[in-house]
Amino acid sequence: MAAPEAELVLKWEREQARLRESVKEEDTEDWQRSPDFSGLERVGGVDLSFIKGDDINACAHLVVLTYPHMKVLYEDCKMVTLNTPYVAGFLGFREAPPLLQALEKLKNVQPNLMPQVLFVDGNGLFHYREFGLACHLGVLSDLPCVGVAKNLLHVEGVVRSEEHQSQLNALQKSGDSFPLATASGRVLGKALRSSQSSIKPVYVSVGHRISLDTAVRLTHTCCLYRVPEPIRQADIRSREYLRCHVLISDIT
Repeated sequence: MAAPEAELVLKWEREQARLRESVKEEDTEDWQRSPDFSGLERVGGVDLSFIKGDDINACAHLVVLTYPHMKVLYEDCKMVTLNTPYVAGFLGFREAPPLLQALEKLKNVQPNLMPQVLFVDGNGLFHYREFGLACHLGVLSDLPCVGVAKNLLHVEGVVRSEEHQSQLNALQKSGDSFPLATASGRVLGKALRSSQSSIKPVYVSVGHRISLDTAVRLTHTCCLYRVPEPIRQADIRSREYLRCHVLISDIT
């Protein structure tokens, strides 16, 4: 896919800046202020999976799980065509539309199963312009959103340095975390050891309508393994759907 014109990137930058003003970095729900998240019953996760070698056709998947037991209440998957080009730092313009459509479908079909918080495989405020995919989805859906990334994005002086590795080594037990502070001192996220069985951290940041401390605490409670279960289930199920889709296509 051809690189977008500079004019388009400038347009996206302006749109991100406009939407960034709507991001709420504080807790907005009663359940968020409860030590055991009393009142939270449904957590959602979204994922887009691609066929190897194809960066246009993808499977958009939404799951809603019970909290705290992590049982699947609802799932929806759909093959989608992504015509918007991929540009680093602007993932929301490419991936948010089909995921928002999945949420809107659920709202229309079974509104009682709408998630009370949405986990996104990617960053929120921990982003070059403090507006990653989790912020994009959060603001446009007006749902509390948490960004959880598996890899460290290099943002404003936060890099995989010896100091960063030393901080990772200090994460001795599940639930341990440390802040991701930029060169200016602003904390945009936290590295979290989410599982005792994995020494690899996840990187948690605010998407919308939740504080960072609450986002980290909630992420930890949703981890049966390294990755929060809503994201893990969306990923597993979208990949399985793709395998079946490719198999059927090959047969026909």
